[in-house]
Amino acid sequence: MTPSQPPIVLMTDFGLQDSYVGIMKGVIAGISPLTPVIDLTHCITAQHIPQGAFLLGSAAPYFPEGTIFVAIVDPGVGTGRKAIVLETEKQIFIAPDNGLLSLVMKKQQVKACYAITNTSYMLPVQSATFHGRDIFSPVAAHLANGAELATVGNTVSPESCIRIEFPENSTSDGGRSWKGVILYCDIYGNLVTSFTGEMLVEGEKPAGIRMENGRILPLHHTYGDVAEGEALAYRGSSGFLEIAVRNGNASQSLGLKTGDRITFLRTPGHWG
Repeated sequence: MTPSQPPIVLMTDFGLQDSYVGIMKGVIAGISPLTPVIDLTHCITAQHIPQGAFLLGSAAPYFPEGTIFVAIVDPGVGTGRKAIVLETEKQIFIAPDNGLLSLVMKKQQVKACYAITNTSYMLPVQSATFHGRDIFSPVAAHLANGAELATVGNTVSPESCIRIEFPENSTSDGGRSWKGVILYCDIYGNLVTSFTGEMLVEGEKPAGIRMENGRILPLHHTYGDVAEGEALAYRGSSGFLEIAVRNGNASQSLGLKTGDRITFLRTPGHWG
């Protein structure tokens, strides 16, 4: 391993109860034993491709150039879906071609894409249900060892890759208010919305985020700005506006979940 060798980052919906993640790491260690391996998360909701795409695309910018991501949320494993390696101007992503790389392709400039077909980079026997072990992990390890990207398989057009559409915010009143949705709920019950921090105007105090039942959650800087158990909206570490309850679970307390509709009231005093 050279000092500049980047890590392999794993993201799956495998959970931690079973041995699947450990086996993938064992395969990588057998091929490239000195490569650092980082777990992004293995707790993606089972088969929830949009959630995996969101978390992967949001996290990737915080990793160094050359990082090799192995992303697996793969309900189509064993079918005709392609296994691909995507090269961006910054990083490398290995995943099933099922939309899991949608946000990555939206946020990063794509340089090339390859369908994995070179069996010399796979385990000798491939199962129909564990490509994370038999294909994705060994390919990542060989690339970490210096294998050329173009040798993994045939070039495919990035435009042909499957993409899923993320909800788009919309306005019908010239930007005074915006319709959006809840994108993600984290382990604390905090809710990531589709509204980005760029929608905030410096020096302007928005009214907040309105729920479907009409309740408005005021915008604050951080949790400590409100009393214990009080709900608030704020700009989260993800760069999106989020909803939380101080020392509580916003999803449970407010009855909100992924996909629920919400409204960002941008103009001060505008209640929609």
